[in-house]
Amino acid sequence: MSEADLVRAALEESAASSGWCKVVGDWRQDEPPVPLALLTEVVTAVHAAGGKVAVHCQTAEGTRNAVLAGADSLEHGMHLDPGLLDRMAAQGTAFVPTLAAFGRGVDAMRAREPSVRRDLWLAGWETMFGNVRAAHEAGVTVLAGTDSFPCGTVASESAWLARAGLPAGAALGAASWTARSWLGLPGLVDGAPADLVAYDTDPTADPAALDHPRRIVLRGHVVR
Repeated sequence: MSEADLVRAALEESAASSGWCKVVGDWRQDEPPVPLALLTEVVTAVHAAGGKVAVHCQTAEGTRNAVLAGADSLEHGMHLDPGLLDRMAAQGTAFVPTLAAFGRGVDAMRAREPSVRRDLWLAGWETMFGNVRAAHEAGVTVLAGTDSFPCGTVASESAWLARAGLPAGAALGAASWTARSWLGLPGLVDGAPADLVAYDTDPTADPAALDHPRRIVLRGHVVR
């Protein structure tokens, strides 16, 4: 796909899904990101059609472009400039750091031979815990998300957010009620879909409990 096709493709994806599209705003550290002007055009067009835009970004410039373009969420946000956090909070851009995906690979990355890509990756990882805490303190919505296999590991992401320094309630909410509210889904209110998970112990006091649900109810049906 050429850059000229990006706006059309984003609109098509948004229309064919729940209103969301995901733009890969950058990829490798040594490759240029999607230009700010083009990314802004994408976000403006999708917003005008009533949709939302998530942007994959791992480089400093790619992350900056996503924020300045007004993206609805930053996926990964490695090398995020803390100076952008107030803008993110003001415009409602959520931060989805996917710490588990990176955390699982830290040791392997450190074992590699030094290279520009390795060193930049590790430098970005070293800032992520601090950025997660700073984002929360600045009023940015921090959410628990994953994009790697195996699927269904959002509980692990919540635990990583707690390790990064989010309060227990915020780390748990990032994977449940905060995420639902931010996505425009109802919580525990009359008439809402009965989606809930029950535990023997309070997961805000014991995050390890998230891996051992006693009861799972999805749309009113008990699945466990």
